[in-house]
Amino acid sequence: MNSVDIINKKRLGFSLTKEEISYMVMGYVQGEIPDYQMSAFLMSICLKGMNDEEIFFLTDTMLHSGHILDTSFLGVHTVDKHSTGGVGDKTTLVVAPLVASTGVNVIKMSGRGLGFTGGTIDKLESIEGLRTYLTEEELRKQVEAIHVCIASGGKDLVLADKKMYALRDVTGTVESIPLIASSIMSKKIAAGSKKIVMDVKVGNGALMKTKKEAEELSKIMIQIGKRYGVVVECVLSSMDFPLGYAIGNGLEVKESIEALRGKFAPDFYELVLTLASQMVALGLEIPLEEAREKVVLNLENGQAYQTFLKLVENQHGNIEKVDLSNTTYDVFSEEEGYITSIDALHLAKISSKLGAGRENLNDEIDYGVGLWLFKKPGDFVKKGEALLRVYYRQKKIEQEEILKSYKIEQEKKEVSSILLGYVK
Repeated sequence: MNSVDIINKKRLGFSLTKEEISYMVMGYVQGEIPDYQMSAFLMSICLKGMNDEEIFFLTDTMLHSGHILDTSFLGVHTVDKHSTGGVGDKTTLVVAPLVASTGVNVIKMSGRGLGFTGGTIDKLESIEGLRTYLTEEELRKQVEAIHVCIASGGKDLVLADKKMYALRDVTGTVESIPLIASSIMSKKIAAGSKKIVMDVKVGNGALMKTKKEAEELSKIMIQIGKRYGVVVECVLSSMDFPLGYAIGNGLEVKESIEALRGKFAPDFYELVLTLASQMVALGLEIPLEEAREKVVLNLENGQAYQTFLKLVENQHGNIEKVDLSNTTYDVFSEEEGYITSIDALHLAKISSKLGAGRENLNDEIDYGVGLWLFKKPGDFVKKGEALLRVYYRQKKIEQEEILKSYKIEQEKKEVSSILLGYVK
């Protein structure tokens, strides 16, 4: 078998066998296939796609490239959550402790930033001292004690994805449904997940630009789940403008803390309640309405926030010390009117330029930089009024460049719901 032949076969649009896919993936894991050949293989998949069988073969090969966690000791009341990634998406930081506060176990294996989307692990590491790598024994003890942990995948968990994930980030091969589906599902199944709620983002600031693409990805993940006896439910949510107020790692932790204390951006609140209610309903096997009542109660009575504090403490973090730059400047509107749109992708790229994201494989990110929005779509803004605050350390971005993200008009337009549908 020859890697060049396999690359050419996929480049020409032919289907690959399980053996051919395994040869490429495991060869890369074992160091027998170099980065440049794997990059070409990934690009051929981006360009030509994969059928359902190929996607399953790819997922299965990646799944068995490393260790698989046994979480059966937790019982049936365990639910996982995953987001396909968006701008300002700090949802896990609120949803995981919220769901855990109702008695549902949440083991969340998260990743670092990929492309323009932020990673939950990067956000958590903006908290001084917080450990994101836990041994299986530590993971077990923490979940048994407080029902939740958020950690990076173990060193031996889905080895193929660790290498391919990083390579995709720097080779323009992030936005591919087969690669996204296999990456997500191999990690979720390897982490022992039996029930998963997926937040599939749609729009300008998401990997899936259209609802049709999001539905296609959702259906593929649901089918993969069925092959392994895993229940997958998908919520489609809009990412045409940033979620909440904050973009950037430390800033998103700050917003999550405020949210857990009851101060939510409306779109963030709607998404959190929806995802948490779905997870609690699945985990406790109760009606959705009853689950939502439990979720709302634990937000209001502070139980969700207390669980978050326990999570940080158990993982050795200091909640009083979140990395935030102390150098800022505000960007002001040059006109009066209603904000009708905010370009999420453009703001994500600006945040990345400030240092909050990675451009190259080994880049160090700055946890303390980013953007804090004062205004959301539908809000009225006066000329000279601040639209957002920029947190920076060394590199400033010109106001004119940031203002390109905003569309301001004289007539107010209805802001559509962040929720776009469900796929089960």
